This record gives sequence, structure tokens and C-alpha cells, in this order.
Amino acid sequence: MHKISIPTHNGQNITLSAVMNFPGGFDESQVYPAVVVSHPGGGVKEQTAGLYARKLAESGLVAIAFDASYQGESTGEPRQLENPYIRTEDVSAVIDYLTTLPYIDNDRIGAMGICAGAGYTANAAINDRRIKAVGTVSAVNIGQMFRNGWENDIQDADALPALQAGSDARTADAAGSEIATIPLAPMREEDAPNEELREAWEYYHTDRCQYPTAPGYATARSLNQIISYDAYHKAEAFLTQPLQIVAGSDAGSKWMSDDLYARAASVDKSFHVVEGANHMSLYDKTPFVDEAVSVLSPFFERTLK
Repeated sequence: MHKISIPTHNGQNITLSAVMNFPGGFDESQVYPAVVVSHPGGGVKEQTAGLYARKLAESGLVAIAFDASYQGESTGEPRQLENPYIRTEDVSAVIDYLTTLPYIDNDRIGAMGICAGAGYTANAAINDRRIKAVGTVSAVNIGQMFRNGWENDIQDADALPALQAGSDARTADAAGSEIATIPLAPMREEDAPNEELREAWEYYHTDRCQYPTAPGYATARSLNQIISYDAYHKAEAFLTQPLQIVAGSDAGSKWMSDDLYARAASVDKSFHVVEGANHMSLYDKTPFVDEAVSVLSPFFERTLK
């Protein structure tokens, strides 16, 4: 495992902080396939993304987990900006870096993500043909989630107040007010509307997996980009790479994995349901994570061979 900094070429003048995970017996004189792993909204590389990257490396891949622009140990202001377009570009920025490494086979680069990181990964694959295979875990299309709710029970038009809130936050930011924020997971246990999202609070704000650089919120101005964003836009035409989806049978978010599977143009696509798992179970609970990896590792081994 090796910590690195990646200067991006996306016009934002940002340097990404990342951790490279190497397979056993790694030899720089050899050439390896690689997988880029993207973290959930509000998360960082030291949490579930890093866990999956370490486990994928055990199967012979070079796996890199990174902090999104404006988040974690990556640079960028304002802190905790969650701009989906830049988060999608981050995936390609990491691939830019991988293509400069002599021990990475540029024709064998895959990408995966967890939660919103899965949606950003799908969007990156739609745009970037260097991504040869796509994996998702507990996928969230962050635009859909903010527009339509955790369980898809809100109409698009009812999200107009959120757009207004984002617009108002931008005006306040421009006036020099304290940066307004929105939760990406419940900030307090009593704010959770159900047990699954109570687990999200537990994950980010207790010893279960809290981390100093993962406060669990985003800037309110991010709403202007999030509400109208569709991570799967044009998937029916351009998401043609092999696709492996993993979701929990009890996840309120499962409908977003279902939507990705239905919309993707991929001929080679599979959907693995982890029985008894909810959205958060697949972040860090050992039996569920191991089952997900037991599907993802052979998928990447086969598609990046």
C-alpha cells in the first residue's frame, strides 16, 4: 500500500490524494490490470472504498482508492463541495495518472464504486472509453436520490425547493456568509427516518467507521448540480462495457441498481443480489463485503484479462 498525490488536468487546479494497493509479489518490471475505486458521497478513501481496494488487490489487481476533489485529503475550495460533474471527472483524472505508470496495462483498467461513487463510476464509463469494465456496490444515482428520495417516492417537480435552496446558498456564499451545508447521511441518530439510514449515521459518526476527514455533509450550493444530474445519462447508448452490479436484497436504494441494469447497453452485464444485506451492510460488514468481493474479483479478472 502506497499513498500518492495526483495532480489533475481537469481545469480545477486540484491534487487528489490516493492510496495504491498492490497484489502480493508485486514486481514493477511486470504489467498489471488496475481498478479505480470511488467512495460514497460524504466518505473518504480510508473507509469502504479503501476496504474494497485492499480486497481487490489480494486477487492480483492494482487497486487505487482516492479522495474526491474538495474532500478528504484532496485539495480544492470550498471544502466538501459535492459537484457530480467534477466527481465523475475525478475518476478519469485517476486513470490519466494510471496511464503514466509503466507497470499498468492501459488496456486493462476497470472502475468500481460504492453508493454515489458507483453512480459516478457508471457516468465516467459512459464518457471514458479507457474504462474496460465497471463494478458497482449499493449504487446510488445521486441526482435520482435527491430528486426522488431514498425509496423513489417523490416526484421530480417536488425537488424544486431544493434547487431554490442551492441557489440561495450560492447567493449567501457570494456575500461572504458562513458556508451552508446539507447532510449526506443523518448527522444525528434521531434524524434517521428508518433503520437503514440510522446505520448510515452509525457508519459515519461512531466508532464503526468514522474518520476525521469524512464529516458526512456537503455544501448546500452543491444542490444546484446534484438535483438535475443523472449519473446514467445516455447509458442506453454509451455504457457498453461489461458491468457487474451488486446490491443488497433489503436495500432501500436497490431501485437505483435496478435502473442502471435496465438502462445499460452492456451485453455482458450481471446483477448479484446479496440476500439479507441492506445498503450499508455492503460497506463494511464482513460476510456481505466478502460475498460482494467474491463476485467482483472474478468479474474483473475475466474482463481485464
